[in-house]
Amino acid sequence: MKVLLINKFFYLKGGAERVFFQERDFLIRQGIKIVDFSMDYPENLPSDYAQHFVNGVDYHDSANIVCRLTQGVKSIHSPEAVRKIKKLLQEERPDIAHLHNIYHQLTPSILHVLKKKGVKTVLTLHDGKLVCPAYTMLDKGNLCLACDGKYYYLPVIRNCQESIAQGCLLMIEALWHKMFRSYENVDRFIAPSRFIADLISRRISKEKITILPNGVCHNSGVSSGEDGNYGLYFGRLSREKGIETLLRSHAATRNHFSLKIAGVGPLEEQLRSKYPAVEFMGHLSQQNLKPVIQRSSFVIVPSECYENCSMTVLEAMAFGKPVIGSRIGGIPEQIEDQKSGLLFEPGSVDDLKDKLEILGQNVDYRHFLGRNARQKLAREYSFEKHGVGLLKIYDQLLADS
Repeated sequence: MKVLLINKFFYLKGGAERVFFQERDFLIRQGIKIVDFSMDYPENLPSDYAQHFVNGVDYHDSANIVCRLTQGVKSIHSPEAVRKIKKLLQEERPDIAHLHNIYHQLTPSILHVLKKKGVKTVLTLHDGKLVCPAYTMLDKGNLCLACDGKYYYLPVIRNCQESIAQGCLLMIEALWHKMFRSYENVDRFIAPSRFIADLISRRISKEKITILPNGVCHNSGVSSGEDGNYGLYFGRLSREKGIETLLRSHAATRNHFSLKIAGVGPLEEQLRSKYPAVEFMGHLSQQNLKPVIQRSSFVIVPSECYENCSMTVLEAMAFGKPVIGSRIGGIPEQIEDQKSGLLFEPGSVDDLKDKLEILGQNVDYRHFLGRNARQKLAREYSFEKHGVGLLKIYDQLLADS
């Protein structure tokens, strides 16, 4: 079997790339021939197929209006990506193409090429792009599912991105790929959560969607029982991640524990000055982050956006740490309330404060929840189980050929 793996970033940019590279490493270990297709960036990891990569695109890098318009058109249809993938397919002739994030840079136009060449295609749904042109499912920072996979004019009318020009591009992009049925060329969609499967089924037939949760290697974290008496948040410092709700909640507690924040983002400077009692650790590499998770008492995921299958939750579970998570998106699928962690209402300072105090004061209880969390990870979210499920999807597609 030869598998073409496609993602617009070929370095560890975020959770989608973590999943992408985990699967890539797994397939290589299984002796499967892997072909890469991505964009060319200085941060890229090594690939034998880098000469086929599309030139890197940064849509925020040019102030020139002509350049911005040109880039806008290419975010809908990339002639370079179409041309280069045609050449790659001709040379490598893969059996299956597995795509992750492709929109705006590689563009869904490459799906037509794959279909024409008879390559079976799998697309992992990392976000709500198929039902929300902006993919974030947010309107000026507030939850929004108004487009519903069909009302693509709403980004302009509602100005949800606070930019009419950007709204117009998102509308045109969505209408273009709807009109040309780009996503209809996908043979199988992988949904990492029931939440995203139900959401995308508003546009795509449920029969084409397989739920396959993200996974983490059970041995990637070591449950040593260390407890440094601090809560930990690691992730982007932005409004939709609920970081300020967390900080306000922590400030209102009786401070039985300290709080550490690992990550960067647009709110970092403001939050550092507003909450001096909190330890802001900045960006930490995966290697440097691991011991911080290992020594934590619990992890907080206070998202106020529709999370899919949070890798943050899984990474905490791998270390045997309970998670206090907001009851939103796919998070309640990962956390069993009062069994392997605690859930709270997203955006509620009082509810989160109560949950912080429960774990902050009760060492035995948080260790009990942490042990259950690690057991749940081994049972439902191990990468070994994920890998078996992935190969089953591939085999089924090839058997249907």
